Amino acid sequence: MEDSTLDETGLESVAAQLGITDRHLRRAFGAEFGVSPVQFAQTQRLLLAKRLLTDTVLPVTEVAFASGFGSVRRFNSLFKQRYRMQPGQLRRHASAPGAADVLKFELSYRPPYDWPALCAFLGARAIAGVETVEGGCYRRTARIAVGGSEHRGWIEVAQSPKKPALRVTVSASLAKALPPLLSRVKSLMDLACHPVEVAQALGAMARRHPGLRVPGAFDGFEVAVRAILGQQVSVAAARTVAGRFAAAFGDPIETPFAALTTVFPTARRIADLPYGHIARLGMPGARARSVVALARAVADADLVLMPNADIESTLDRLRALPGVGEWTAQYIAMRSLAWPDAFPHTDLGVMKALGESDARRVLAAGEAWRPWRAYAVMHLWQSLTKE
Repeated sequence: MEDSTLDETGLESVAAQLGITDRHLRRAFGAEFGVSPVQFAQTQRLLLAKRLLTDTVLPVTEVAFASGFGSVRRFNSLFKQRYRMQPGQLRRHASAPGAADVLKFELSYRPPYDWPALCAFLGARAIAGVETVEGGCYRRTARIAVGGSEHRGWIEVAQSPKKPALRVTVSASLAKALPPLLSRVKSLMDLACHPVEVAQALGAMARRHPGLRVPGAFDGFEVAVRAILGQQVSVAAARTVAGRFAAAFGDPIETPFAALTTVFPTARRIADLPYGHIARLGMPGARARSVVALARAVADADLVLMPNADIESTLDRLRALPGVGEWTAQYIAMRSLAWPDAFPHTDLGVMKALGESDARRVLAAGEAWRPWRAYAVMHLWQSLTKE
């Protein structure tokens, strides 16, 4: 819904991707949310439209499209039906709307939620100039294309002190890209997780750190590049090279935060580079070739690094890229594809946590954690950190 897949392909196609009938999807969705998928989507769009009408000076027509409606007529009709007034009337009744510098939202989650652990994970891997984690607050720059137009800005995410929700602050420059932007935040912060269900499947492993999440990706290509740069080096070393990469090929941006200066480069930008330009940043030439090959596949749409991508075919495409082995493919699936059963079983940290030196035995042990092996990986990594 949030990335417009439902609008573009229809409920039947979405159900087919899930391997179920559209009738079963409607039934399951209704049991979970109490309304049909269409009603749910309409409500989310109307709530977003209300926020834009009261907090921005976007024209009503732009509010309609920014909220995810395909036509202004449909927007006006549903708005009047739900709120007994036209969109323009709400704006006139609002208290002096102005050109606010930021928009604020709250995204709920199912507790428990180990926010400190997630911040620690993202902070250790934050790309200089692009991301920062300070005082329990995650900030980053953003680039999102919507309807052929590119929107740039920044976001800030922090935990609400009083309710199970994350507070998201968005620069006004991203107002026209809110549905996909908020969808990316939800993926990055793993807000769709059912922690109780995961804990029941993992058993004793999950008891020490309840609510541990699997960090996703705000930008699937960015995380994939970061994964390749991190091959056979420490987290700190990979972070250093990733910072150089962003500074060399990213775009400058002005933000209120001194640490946020750069927007991560697009796949198209990297696809057109000679691999030597990347290798000179401090990595083997083979690794630079892998980054360029990845960028070309993404830029040409041969490789889609988003949560709704088909898992098996995407893994096959990743493995076919030069220099991309099973660890890299599984790590990308774990984060860029938000696949809860991804399992980088050759990871040295995973093997150390299990006291194993044979990757085959690690893979066999992982069978007990299906379909939540990615969460098992997070718990294994967490077990290696000092309390």
